[in-house]
Amino acid sequence: MYFDSPLQISNLALTAMGTRMFVYYQDRVPMGSPVLLVSNHRSFMDPPLLMAAIKRPIRFACHHYMGQVPVMRDMVNFLGAFPLEKPEHRQQSFFQQATELLQSRQVVGVFPEGTPPMVKFTKPNTMGDFQRGFAHLAMRAPVENLAVLPVAIASQEEVNNSAIPLKVLSFFDPSEPLFDQGGWHPMVIYRRTSVLIGRPCWITPHSREQYQGKQAKKVVADLIGYCQEEISTLLSQGCY
Repeated sequence: MYFDSPLQISNLALTAMGTRMFVYYQDRVPMGSPVLLVSNHRSFMDPPLLMAAIKRPIRFACHHYMGQVPVMRDMVNFLGAFPLEKPEHRQQSFFQQATELLQSRQVVGVFPEGTPPMVKFTKPNTMGDFQRGFAHLAMRAPVENLAVLPVAIASQEEVNNSAIPLKVLSFFDPSEPLFDQGGWHPMVIYRRTSVLIGRPCWITPHSREQYQGKQAKKVVADLIGYCQEEISTLLSQGCY
């Protein structure tokens, strides 16, 4: 029931909100293999949208504050997400939790753009720079047959509202500098959106062998570049 419930509630939530979702290239989703899913991120609706699209439960790594704010914390727990720790323990905790989930052949979801696109309104066809953590995880995690799956969320019609003052979120997570400013946290609600699934990148023993010394930096950069390019190309197809 634990693994089915997040998937069921994702479909129910999209139906209740009247969101029309179109999924492309669903045959690219690895079934039965551990998957590190990488996606662009603009809305609180992204996790249930992605789960409904790939038809597999996804354990999302989410921002620290989401595990602190009432109501939001309950939603995060129900969907099976794991909030990141405070900055001083964040990397170690992320690697440990994500590795354990991947070793049990689950899907781990990451939004490598980080917090900025969630606290500042961005256009549907734009994407920020990716942080490197997911690429290091893919190379370091002792997981066989690991697929890194880039996925693009391309919104064609949406409603934009203001959810909560950023200063309020600073009360729950003073470690996030983006909350120490005026303005409101945007709330993007999709009315019509496409989810376009990219070509998976399989992490092979050979690629892990290359992840050593001076070559490690290039291996990480190549994986990040692949995911960014794949998602950017899919966004250009889906945002019309």
